[in-house]
Amino acid sequence: MKSPFSQRHGVVPVLLTEALEFPALDERSVELGPPGLVALGGDLSVARLLLAYHSGIFPWSVDPITWWSPHQRGIIEFPKFHVGQTLRRVMRQKPFEITVDKAFREVMEGCALTRAQGNWISPQFIDAYTALHEAGHAHSVECWKEGQLAGGIYGVACGGVFAAESMFYRVSNASKVALVSLMEMLRDSGFAFIDIQMVTPTTAAFGASEISRREYLTRLRNAESHLAKFPS
Repeated sequence: MKSPFSQRHGVVPVLLTEALEFPALDERSVELGPPGLVALGGDLSVARLLLAYHSGIFPWSVDPITWWSPHQRGIIEFPKFHVGQTLRRVMRQKPFEITVDKAFREVMEGCALTRAQGNWISPQFIDAYTALHEAGHAHSVECWKEGQLAGGIYGVACGGVFAAESMFYRVSNASKVALVSLMEMLRDSGFAFIDIQMVTPTTAAFGASEISRREYLTRLRNAESHLAKFPS
């Protein structure tokens, strides 16, 4: 069968809409486009998104849809997760009501509104990940204050790995409290680690680090055997 990917020199492999397939990352010896870009096109169906995450790939834009797997992957490991004293004091005061999967779409919309122009959380992404959530694979943790959504975080459960996509806050510390709450839930539910794609100053303060794509793919495969289930 002919491969659905263009292999011409200097051309990014094009993912055809009808082909539910991605390039094998560990066999790519030559980078054919921007670092980490592995495919273009396809769709944002539940089936394709699940295949992408289980393959170590995630989408980052639409028109066209771009699929990425960075050479260096940001992760947070539970033994290295660090919560500073200031945030610990905030959390002891229990300033927020914490819920799970109560307002998934609203969390995504909050993340989209707080990003700079050109962000990847487009209406198409919100629709696609909401469908993934309704299928039981994408989840959110929300922080509420006086009945209003103060912040939250959302992502995708993939075997024993949780891929955190984005977080936002409208009240100070709400996104950080949501992240800490998420980490505690994942640790207690048997997850191996959390994938954050790229390390930022905020996640670095929590103990995030980078590993190579090869190591990430190995850990992703190993985590498939974890009996992890996102808490309801």
